[in-house]
Amino acid sequence: MRILILLFICFTICACGDKSTTDKFTGGEYFDLKGFFEKESLRLNRLHIPVVKTVSRNHNSETKKVQVNWENELALFIESDINKPAWKNSYRKVSNGSSIEYTALEDNLKSRKIRIIRIADRVKSIHITNRTANLLYTSTEDLAYLPDSVYIIKKEQSVKMLGTNQYVITGRLR
Repeated sequence: MRILILLFICFTICACGDKSTTDKFTGGEYFDLKGFFEKESLRLNRLHIPVVKTVSRNHNSETKKVQVNWENELALFIESDINKPAWKNSYRKVSNGSSIEYTALEDNLKSRKIRIIRIADRVKSIHITNRTANLLYTSTEDLAYLPDSVYIIKKEQSVKMLGTNQYVITGRLR
């Protein structure tokens, strides 16, 4: 009977112990890029802010003032989230005053570098570099977001036998 009581106490203590190692990742090992941009898209959709959007393909561009669906517009930023359990130790984090930079430690990771500048706990800018490569194509993306100001998406795709295309999307919030 004493052994059962002792086992019960041990299991109770273990179950009530510090969950920081297991729950730590649910809050994100790194900056919550996905959560940030999902909140931004909801906020901007509510505000109905018009955007002066310039779309360029291989240096041919067109500019229009439009209303955008922010969830679609910020999708590449959301997809650059690095908070996946498998990537827990895959990025080097360097904090320097108001900036945090994450650099990929493995060549196969799409998001190569993420730099976030914060002032007084407010995000002032986010810069992301993504790269994907395989036998058929290479794709690089440079993404920049300055809240309530501008977002820039630069993409270059090189497809074997088809050549290289460059795309630039710039959205200025008005």
